[in-house]
Amino acid sequence: MTDNATAPESQNPAPAAGAEAPAMDGQSATPAEAGAAGAGGEARAPRSRRGGRGRSGGGRGQNRQPADNPAAGTPPKGPSGPRRTHPALEQLAGFYPHLFGAQFLPLKRGIFQDLQDAHPGVFEKEDLKAALGIHTRSTRYLQVVAEGRQRHDLGGQPVEAMAPEHVHHALLEVFRRKKPRDGEDLNAKLRRRIAQAYEASGLTREAYDALVRGRDERANALLDEAFAEVAERDARAEALLRAFEASGSASVEQFADMYGMDVRAVERQLQRGRQLHQARASAAAVAAVEPAAPSAEA
Repeated sequence: MTDNATAPESQNPAPAAGAEAPAMDGQSATPAEAGAAGAGGEARAPRSRRGGRGRSGGGRGQNRQPADNPAAGTPPKGPSGPRRTHPALEQLAGFYPHLFGAQFLPLKRGIFQDLQDAHPGVFEKEDLKAALGIHTRSTRYLQVVAEGRQRHDLGGQPVEAMAPEHVHHALLEVFRRKKPRDGEDLNAKLRRRIAQAYEASGLTREAYDALVRGRDERANALLDEAFAEVAERDARAEALLRAFEASGSASVEQFADMYGMDVRAVERQLQRGRQLHQARASAAAVAAVEPAAPSAEA
């Protein structure tokens, strides 16, 4: 998705799919952020109850527009002004704008200790933990994890690949928070993203399944549908490769023109077909040289 999102070294939350939450606009406070606010985060105080009947020119029966409604032309704000960022996060954005600023990047595991070593005495331990927890549970951060980007060190250099299970669980959480637009099928979009992440992992179905399958039956059903979608697509790619090899066509362009297909789509499918063929050949070669398992009698 797996790391625990509440730990500073871990960048991903536990998988969650089902009930919807605020839209992933990258700016709004997320439910996870609100949960971390007790450790110095961005909690809002209750609204003031000042004012009574007839305030703002609105008598009984009249519709009044709240003062903090974005449609009214004023930005949302709490009783004491706009929502504040955790102070430690503001410091981190100042030190590392390439990681915590306008653009987020996945953080390497162990970044908490790296920050303490790089800035001795600057951050209180608990404040830094809380700030990293808010950051790594934010929707904007989970979006870059869900894209499968590599983890980065404090210098902004990629240092390790994102684990397939972290990508998967980030996808589930991002789509859980997303609100569908009119006629939008979020399940179909999530299924396609899962299929893409599975293909990008380079793992077998069995290996990928062992890493990402959880207790959420709805998420597991989408995973199975993604597996089926990839299997169907792979079967088409292999069939196209066999047809191309049997056609005697001098080029992919000629073959695509013969069947009225898009050249780039044909090239992608042929490449996938060759990858599958090579993977099967490699697996067969490994199986041929591996010693047979000892029999029960031995």
